[in-house]
Order: sequence, then structure tokens, then C-alpha cells
Amino acid sequence: MTVPPELTNWSNYQNEIYLHGLEGRVPPFTTDLTALGASARDHLDSGAFGYVAGAAGSGATHRANREAFDRRRLIPRMLSDATERDLRTTVLGAALPTPVLLAPVGVQSIVHPDGELATARAAASLGLPMVLSTASSYTLEQVAEANGEGPRWFQLYWPNDDEVCASILGRARAAGYTTLVVTLDTWTLAWRPQDLDQSYLPFIRGVGTAIPFSDPAFRAGLAKPPEEDLDAAVLRWVPMFTGTDRSWDRLPFLREHWDGPIVLKGIQHPDDARRAVDAGVDGIVVSNHGGRQVDGALASLDALPPVVEAVGARTEVLFDSGIRTGADVLKALALGARAVLVGRPFAYGLAHAGEDGLRHVLRSLLADLDLTLALSGHRSPSELTPDDLWHR
Repeated sequence: MTVPPELTNWSNYQNEIYLHGLEGRVPPFTTDLTALGASARDHLDSGAFGYVAGAAGSGATHRANREAFDRRRLIPRMLSDATERDLRTTVLGAALPTPVLLAPVGVQSIVHPDGELATARAAASLGLPMVLSTASSYTLEQVAEANGEGPRWFQLYWPNDDEVCASILGRARAAGYTTLVVTLDTWTLAWRPQDLDQSYLPFIRGVGTAIPFSDPAFRAGLAKPPEEDLDAAVLRWVPMFTGTDRSWDRLPFLREHWDGPIVLKGIQHPDDARRAVDAGVDGIVVSNHGGRQVDGALASLDALPPVVEAVGARTEVLFDSGIRTGADVLKALALGARAVLVGRPFAYGLAHAGEDGLRHVLRSLLADLDLTLALSGHRSPSELTPDDLWHR
């Protein structure tokens, strides 16, 4: 799809905000994306906020993600002719307006009634790929309709019923999702105190289950449809989508049922990255699930350089976990990521003001990215290298 020129000059959002000030208008909420979590608390009930903001165990991995960014500093260069910039890139052969994608965030209806539909519309308006979670509050087809001609990927939580899995993958391809992102690190839920202390898990209430509950193969195993017997549907869902780890020899099943690019998300170790590439996947996402799965794990940004060194010449490496600012994006790109996925910030924007709030967050991030790229002395993300960073 074509993104309006006034939006692809991303830094213009800064000018737009200042000009609105002449009319007494200010942004709908903060442009500081590091402060969004605190303000989102006022817009969400305690269960929903804890679910989005929470982390595994003590939160050590969540904190490590941010600390890893703070340990690295950009080294600005001067007189680099950076007046004009071009943020365009390609990911898995597809042209993108920026190296930013919307990460798969589940059960978005707990932060706003429009949930994934609002996300799909906002992402499409900016030409950014959204990655739809299996744990969506809306069906594959509903989100595709809202997304229109926008680029969209599908993230799979791998069910242990092959017929259901194949059916869901077939629906995703038919609905125009081009790339499959297989999350490896969440085959069962981690110990998450924020959720446990409130006994809050939306899935057992039938929230975030729209994709399997609407699937013909899933419904065929029920005596009554989920609309008539929610408890039975939930009891079928729980063991199907949680509690079963896979092995590397199961990856060919996915290739049999998906004819587009396949990306593995959750890779942290270089040996796993090598195995993924040897298995024929098209890309990997270095991610620790935003600190939500393994407490005390290494920061995602610290895992990125050794993974890039191991497989960066053979596959495309994407990055996820901890992105909050334009500088964060540049640091990940400098360390070898082709593009980044952003999660919690857009969910907080959705909580503040639905589709408009989400678009404000994305435009703020992209304006910050564009300006920071320029002021650090670069005209394109492709110019960044590890030499552009100082590491404490």
C-alpha cells in the first residue's frame, strides 16, 4: 500500500505538534514513550494493567532489557549531510517504510474494546506491518478486514493438535497474512506474580481466544459451540495451547502447511540461531518476550550481537524486547538487527485513546527515530554499524 508523503517524512510530526500549540492544542498524552506505562495505569483496571506491564518472577529480565540499552550510547558524527533521510528498508524481501513492526500483543481488548481492530487500522495507515497474535480478541478474518491493504504477519502459538494448527495456518494465508512468526518461548506460562496475585488470566474467561474458538477444526472437537458452552471450549483450549514443548524435528510440519516466510521468535543463544538457519527458516527474532517468560535471563540486546555474528550473514535477524525510543531502535540496528518489533508502547497508546492513541505513539516513535538518526549523523539505517556505539 502507499503511505501518504506527509507521513513518511516522519520528523514532521514534531512540527505538527508545535504548530498545533499556536492554536492552544497539545498532544493527547505524553510524547515520552518511556512514561507511557505509568500514565496507562490510570486508563486500565488493575488486572489488565498487570497483564500488560507485568513480567516473570522478580522482573529482573524486564529491567535488564532497559539496562542493556542504557549501557550503550550513540556516538554522534558531525557534518554528515544528514538533512535528508530515508528510513525505508526491506525485510524478507518486502519493502517497508521504516525498520519498525508492531509486535504480536495478545488480548488487546483488555486495554481497549476495539483491540486488534484499532491496531490493524493504525498500522495500515502508516504502512507498518502488524504481527497478529494467536491470542487475538478478534478473528483472523476480522483483523484482516480492518487492516485492508496493510502488511500483516501472523504469530503462532503452536497448538498440539495438528489439524487445528493446519486449519489456523490455512485461514491466515487465505486472509492475506504473508509471514509466519512462531513464538518458541511461551509454550507454557511463566510465574508472573502480577497476574497471580490478582488471579487474572483472560484466556480462561474466553478472552483472547477468538482465533481458535472460531476455527472449524477446533469447533469440530466440541459437543457445543463456544457460544453455548464456554467452559467446555476453555477446557479444550488450555491443554491444546499450553504445556507442550516442541523439538527441532517438528519444524518441517510448519513448512508443509505454510508457503511463505517462516520466522522463529524467542531465539537468544547463538547455537539455537544456527539450528534455526540449518532447519531452513527464513528469519529469527532475538527476543526474551519482554521479560515475561524467564526471570533472570540475559537482556535481549545483549543476546543480539552473538546471534548476528553466528547467523547474520545467512538469515535476517530481527529484534524484540525493550524498545521505547528512537535511540533504542538505532542501537538495535547498529548491532545488526534488520528491523525491530515494538510492543508495550503501542499497547499503552491503545489504552489511552484507542486507534488515535496508538497512531500518536507510533508517529512519536518514528519522528524520534528520524530525528535521532539525523542528529547522530546518518541518512539511512543501513549506515549504522557497531562502531557507532559506545559500550559501558
